[in-house]
Amino acid sequence: MERWLPVTSTSHLAHDVAGDGPALLLLHSTVCDRRMWDPQWRILVDAGFRVVRCDFRGHGDSPAADRPYRDAEDVRDLLNALGIDETAVVGACFGGGVALEVAARWPERVTALALLNAAPPLTDRTAALAEFETRAAELIAADAVAEAVELNVATWLGPEADGNTRAMVRLMQRHALDVRLAAEEFPRPPADHRLTGIKARALAVSGRHDLPDFRATAVELARLLPRARHEELPWAGHLPSLERPAEVARLLVSFLHEVA
Repeated sequence: MERWLPVTSTSHLAHDVAGDGPALLLLHSTVCDRRMWDPQWRILVDAGFRVVRCDFRGHGDSPAADRPYRDAEDVRDLLNALGIDETAVVGACFGGGVALEVAARWPERVTALALLNAAPPLTDRTAALAEFETRAAELIAADAVAEAVELNVATWLGPEADGNTRAMVRLMQRHALDVRLAAEEFPRPPADHRLTGIKARALAVSGRHDLPDFRATAVELARLLPRARHEELPWAGHLPSLERPAEVARLLVSFLHEVA
């Protein structure tokens, strides 16, 4: 069964649900929205999971926040609304940081964690990441939104990304920036990156062509989490699930079946 549940439901987040079996929650990068999982969606459903994907506030079909909020609490509320007591979680970049917060605050609800270039909570920013953030902020302040979009596409996609993938990321990032610039209050709070309490087995994935901050974070997560391993993809940039969708889907299914 496949359905779309609008944001007028008991959750604040637009989301899709499909399939039967153990729950699997997909959390997107802030460069994208829930459409980033389109290439894996059917594969994961066919692998026997009840797959849920959502848009964080201000992304995709979810409106910008109209009050103070935390993304992890939005995710918890979504799980409650869907009657899901426990789930495996796949998180990309910022979505990986949210996945870590959910697993730390409600460890009994997370059965496994797959973290694709999770946001770097554990290391000081390198010059490369600091320069990107400074340049992106300058472009936004100058109302050069199209240039900011192109900066994100160039930074976050690796050499395997084809023209269609770049166009997809360009579309998602432009929408997120437009929503963000139209919103007057309640900017996104950072995820709580305390790792204490996490019990789930974890796979920390990095891409060799990604910025060093994310590569270092994956190594640190594998060292600090009690049941984790690190795998680096030699071909990947920051968004491997979009760069080689089938290969990443196989990696995720293999890990999740191993955990099960």
